[in-house]
Amino acid sequence: MERGNLQEGQFNTLAQSGTAHTTLPSVLIGGNGSKPSNRGELSRKAKKKIITQKMILSLIDVAKKKNDIVMEKSLWNTYYCQNKLITYEKRIYSKYCKNRYCTICLGIRKAEMINKYLPVLSSWEDPHFVTLTIRACSAKRLPIMIDGMVRAFGKIKERNKKRHQRGKGIKLIGIKSLECNFNPVTKTYNPHYHIIVPNKEIALQLKTDWLDIWTKKHNEAWCQDIRKISSIESSLIEIIKYGTKIFTEPDLKNKASRKISPKIYVAAMYNILSTMKDHRIFDRFGFNLPQTTIEHETKIASVTDYDIWIYDPSNADWYSEFTGQVFADFQLDPHLQNLLYNNIDTTLQ
Repeated sequence: MERGNLQEGQFNTLAQSGTAHTTLPSVLIGGNGSKPSNRGELSRKAKKKIITQKMILSLIDVAKKKNDIVMEKSLWNTYYCQNKLITYEKRIYSKYCKNRYCTICLGIRKAEMINKYLPVLSSWEDPHFVTLTIRACSAKRLPIMIDGMVRAFGKIKERNKKRHQRGKGIKLIGIKSLECNFNPVTKTYNPHYHIIVPNKEIALQLKTDWLDIWTKKHNEAWCQDIRKISSIESSLIEIIKYGTKIFTEPDLKNKASRKISPKIYVAAMYNILSTMKDHRIFDRFGFNLPQTTIEHETKIASVTDYDIWIYDPSNADWYSEFTGQVFADFQLDPHLQNLLYNNIDTTLQ
């Protein structure tokens, strides 16, 4: 395949059909496709793809060891996400796995959620960011603790709903995201909620009720955090995640360890993903989104003037099935290459 032969000015040529064939068999394309704005956007897409594939292959190994057939099937679905692209009239068409551990699909999800929620959250006069957490726990206790957190938040919503209906309390409004981090030093997990609310009064009420349910055996007041939001968009992006960080520093508190390359602890990541798979990660409460008046129909068209691009893991890029031309011209930097090929830990959990 040809690499490095595309100049910035040739971007639009690459993004359209890329082949002069007029006798190609027709193919069906669905949706509106995506239109990358520049070469850098294609390169970022390729970077997300190589990160996802390397991470997923290691997660599949963990799933096989645990004989988790359902999870293994879901992971393979993500592995093949975006393996084939079709370009037609300067737009890219493909199938998405839509799994929360796919970095490509996560990027799309972020954009959609920002478009949905940012107009509403921007109207809140005094937004606050709330973090509610419990004591770190072992992998064995993680499912129990996360189930308990979900039930606790549901109880808080129901309790305040009844108070508000009786005219004795405020209405809880906000958006929340359930997350969990892994500490490789203590080998413990820290499940927590990130929440955005319209004002400090709601933030304080959430903290009070949370501490009331989770006694000192499982929690401490100083672990909960409330802070005024300066940038609503940045805070919204912080909340729209998929449950856990991909990269984890070797020691979260030791400044000297920052010189050490981060690692991907896939066994721990697997524990988090499998525990959260039956839970709603992101949700709103106390309000509805404005009704949209425009319905977007799914377009399906039969086309012949197209190009097909197949992903090649060995080169971390797609190449044209017809011309051999490289799609993104992505170059894997040595630091990321070292991380993905040498710093994936499959045992620590």
